[in-house]
Amino acid sequence: MSAQPLPFAEVASQPTAKRGTLIYMPMEHEPVLATELVDLVAPQPGEIAIDCTFGGGGHARLIGEKLGRDGELICIDRDPEAEKRFAKVAAQVPCRTRFIRAEYSEALANLLGEGVQADIVYMDLGMSSMQLDAWERGFSYAYDAPLDMRMDPGQETSAREILNDWPQTRLAKAIKELGEERRAGSIAREIVKRRPLATTSDLVEAVKAGVPPADRFGRGNPAKRTFQAIRIAVNGELDNLSRSLPLAWELLGDGGRLATIAFHSLEDRRAKRFMAERAKGCICPPELPVCVCGQEPEAELVTKRAVSPRDEERERNPRSTSAHLRVAQKIAGATG
Repeated sequence: MSAQPLPFAEVASQPTAKRGTLIYMPMEHEPVLATELVDLVAPQPGEIAIDCTFGGGGHARLIGEKLGRDGELICIDRDPEAEKRFAKVAAQVPCRTRFIRAEYSEALANLLGEGVQADIVYMDLGMSSMQLDAWERGFSYAYDAPLDMRMDPGQETSAREILNDWPQTRLAKAIKELGEERRAGSIAREIVKRRPLATTSDLVEAVKAGVPPADRFGRGNPAKRTFQAIRIAVNGELDNLSRSLPLAWELLGDGGRLATIAFHSLEDRRAKRFMAERAKGCICPPELPVCVCGQEPEAELVTKRAVSPRDEERERNPRSTSAHLRVAQKIAGATG
């Protein structure tokens, strides 16, 4: 199959495309909020850092450069293409390196079992730029490609199975909750009506039919939220994050730093809630004169609010626009 741009591909955000054209040019990989991440987690020589979502390796290289000869960088990714890129990054950094091909929740559990204690754990959530630009993997609504969306091509369930096999009510629920799409019901109805769907253009056309023209203005590409929802469902992304946050926290030693970069509110809310709960101290009613609960905070919030990209980064890399970075530090002596 040759890659063909879809009729209403969202190309305006691409720096090489002019508005209204059908040109689509893959962007070079640029790690999002890279300077801010390095500054806030402050890697030191001799420390151990865990990159839960290696992707293109941009963050890993910057962190690894700071760890020195006595440090260690452990990189995790379930995508075999990421493992191929790892060798290049490993050759560029002075520290010891290790790659684990697995879901990061599974890898973190295994590292705990090995007795690893880390100083830094960070997660750059969602799909990588390389996955989005690999048209044949079906992550993008800008190209006609097979319905796939698997971060691990070896897993059984792809977007095609979900879109063709799930009942309409389950599809609508997933699109509404995971894509935050208000027209989820009508989109799911169109998907079921048009089965079997085989390509991304089939899905785009179903979304187009399910979203009234009046609802398309000011929302970017109308397929964006549905593609997000199906991708999250295919890869179990939110469940993976929910399992991973407590594992990552347990892996950290005193003073360890946990960082997340999220690109939509579903992920960011989970990270925010997790960090806030660990930073919470006394929960006694305010009318009590002294604390009787004995609850002590486990974390200090390094970022009181999420850090967003600066204007220069947004202009240079439009894909960074929705990113939110949060960092928490483990208080010495904290349990959990």
